[in-house]
Amino acid sequence: MVVVLDTVTAKAERPRHPEKAKRPETPLLRKPDWIRVRAPGSPVYRETQEIVKKNGLVTVCEEAGCPNIGECWSKKHATFMIMGDTCTRACAFCNVRTGMPQPLDRAEPEKVAEAVAKLGLEHVVITSVDRDDLADGGAQHFAEVILAIRAAAPGTTIEILTPDFLRKPGALEVVVAAKPDVFNHNLETVPSKYLTVRPGARYFHSLRLLQRVKELDPAMFTKSGIMVGLGEERNEVLQLMDDLRVGDVDFLTIGQYLQPSRKHHPVIRFVTPDEFKSFETIAYAKGFHLVSSSPLTRSSHHAGEDFARLKAARRSERGV
Repeated sequence: MVVVLDTVTAKAERPRHPEKAKRPETPLLRKPDWIRVRAPGSPVYRETQEIVKKNGLVTVCEEAGCPNIGECWSKKHATFMIMGDTCTRACAFCNVRTGMPQPLDRAEPEKVAEAVAKLGLEHVVITSVDRDDLADGGAQHFAEVILAIRAAAPGTTIEILTPDFLRKPGALEVVVAAKPDVFNHNLETVPSKYLTVRPGARYFHSLRLLQRVKELDPAMFTKSGIMVGLGEERNEVLQLMDDLRVGDVDFLTIGQYLQPSRKHHPVIRFVTPDEFKSFETIAYAKGFHLVSSSPLTRSSHHAGEDFARLKAARRSERGV
């Protein structure tokens, strides 16, 4: 477990990633043509930005530097990041601020629900920072956000992307009981890379978390995602697919890792579009109901459209 605590330095003066400050810098590889995206700036993008700002909300789109923000916000799609903008973990790939988080905003569930209603979202994705400082890892807060959205926007389907709730007994049960439509928890990478890429997490715990969701609610859709380009071997990715299928995970996303700064884990290589297509073909053959595998795939990219496809795939399987 890697937990970064800073109880002395003021947030405004604290570096975004204090745990990375003394790491040697690594070169930033030049991105290939298939990675490049247009800069955001459409009128609808600015409208979405204003709604997010006015409600005092945090989005993973901004905090993680998502390359798809221009496309998604221009369609009024945003992934809300609850429980603050500061994470207690220190993952080598992540651009979210690390440190000691502020206390929970008890009005946040209503703020998120209001923004969802104003944006008129048919499908919303809710994620969070890791909150190892909380007794339940923030599980009850997740549940309150889900319930608030149900009240304010009853027609909106809800997808959650949760932390692993490591060493938080009973936390998962609280979140599943709130009945999100999709439960997503990302493995992020293959097990051999956890020590350097995701040191605060445990691969088999995350697998068990996803399996446990299905045991608690067999009808709930489950989803997980990984990044490639971190130095993993192809056969490790294929084994990870098998591990997820043992847990009956429905939906797999695979995207290219992009290095946020010279202090983050380096990009070992850029995986080609043909390789992503090969992963997609193999994943479908292994039994996933839905697979999104491309250089710019991210967990919440096209989430609404993908949810509709996911439901259709299940109906087709059941012959409905």
